[in-house]
Amino acid sequence: MALGFSVEALLPQARVEGPLRMGLVRLSQDEWLDPSPKLAARAAAFDAHPGSVLVRPEAEPAIAELAQLLGVEGGLEACARAVWEDLCVMVQAEPGGPFHLAAAAVAFPTDWRLEEKMGQAVHAIHTPIDGYADALSSGVDKFMDGLQSFNIFGRTNAFVVASDDLRYLPKDPPETRFAHVTPDNAGEALYVRCEREALRRLRKSRAIVFTIGIYRTALGTLSDAGVARIARSVEGFGGSELARRAGGHYGAALSAYASQRDKARAVQG
Repeated sequence: MALGFSVEALLPQARVEGPLRMGLVRLSQDEWLDPSPKLAARAAAFDAHPGSVLVRPEAEPAIAELAQLLGVEGGLEACARAVWEDLCVMVQAEPGGPFHLAAAAVAFPTDWRLEEKMGQAVHAIHTPIDGYADALSSGVDKFMDGLQSFNIFGRTNAFVVASDDLRYLPKDPPETRFAHVTPDNAGEALYVRCEREALRRLRKSRAIVFTIGIYRTALGTLSDAGVARIARSVEGFGGSELARRAGGHYGAALSAYASQRDKARAVQG
């Protein structure tokens, strides 16, 4: 399977070092959405946070087409309650033009707020990512414009956080969030959070559905290979990217924990 449905399965495809890249892999129809969605958690999130769904008029044809594709009766929220993934609908004002976010149902955001992104073009949505404009913006726009409805592509991100909350919208500054983390407790105090993202173009409306599935686990539950891979991000990301990820506040503890795992494995071996 190109992209699995757990942190352990996703980490091999996640960027942990080096320059920005799209990192896309082709997915089959069966790999598009999580086959075992936890719908109670989805329902609870949408019930508690009604502002998690925003729809602009230009997205309505695409939403109707998406609902038919999923076999769901209702609008975008009904679609998002029926699957594990958050759903974002991207449309073009005219063929060949930039895509913008026209609708979204986001139960489990990762440190971003839907109301701040609604209506923005793809390049503007990614402004917080240092280097995106120079390294990826043009390529992403070309890819999206050329995406065909018979193809589905996926990618993944991996983040180190101090909470296993499905809705990750921290209010405290990073120096507070990670203050309790030490090399000895990093396995329980740090969590790896992966976004499993997929892009699919709808045949009739020509909109793109961008899905985001959230998976997270305590650092200590990962295999030695998984811990080693995520630890590479401390040295692998440049200063601005590591700062965006608050790496300066957990990096030393993460590296030391990974080293302890290495030594323990060597002893056992």
